[in-house]
Amino acid sequence: MFLGEVAHFLPALLFYPELTFIRWIRSVFVKKQIILLKTKLSLVKILQSTRFTLIFFDLSILQYKEKTVNTISNKTYNATPSTIEKKWVLVDAADQTLGRLSSRVASILRGKNKPEFTPHMDTGDNVVVINAEKAILTGKKMTDKLYFRHTGYPGGEKFTSAEDMLKKDPTSLVRAAIKGMLPKNKLGRKLLTNLRIYAGPVHPHIAQQPEIKEI
Repeated sequence: MFLGEVAHFLPALLFYPELTFIRWIRSVFVKKQIILLKTKLSLVKILQSTRFTLIFFDLSILQYKEKTVNTISNKTYNATPSTIEKKWVLVDAADQTLGRLSSRVASILRGKNKPEFTPHMDTGDNVVVINAEKAILTGKKMTDKLYFRHTGYPGGEKFTSAEDMLKKDPTSLVRAAIKGMLPKNKLGRKLLTNLRIYAGPVHPHIAQQPEIKEI
């Protein structure tokens, strides 16, 4: 750096405090806010106008280096369908808390665990959830938690407990929890198609060789 090289000659320059140029060098060096000299020519003119010879001052070190900004690295990365790499992930829901399990699965579906995450693109992986019937609800949620739906007719509100939903469809609790954590738009519906939930430990996706993900 230019300032570091000038530091070697600074003691010799400070012998002449009466010179305006020396005082300028001293103030600029201490503040480190601006470039000392832009060209050799400007320094030579200043030296010729002074009455003293600055000893131990090497003009070869005075080189102006233009600071360029790497504009390529400053661009925001946006994933495209041709650059997205989708993997298969296997998640075991046995003895896992429903909410914590669903939030992490939703994050994988969304692609937020990847550095190339793009909010408006499907950058997530395909997730296979097994043992969904063994997911845990804490406290009295199994009997007290109610799921709402509407038939579409006047007065058609329907409330179903988590226990009844689990008996009717063992995968419904996990699916409803993950769906509620995805975007409520076309992208969210597309992400939900990348989710496969199975009540037991058996799944038909062995050919895809899913990677086991510890939650």
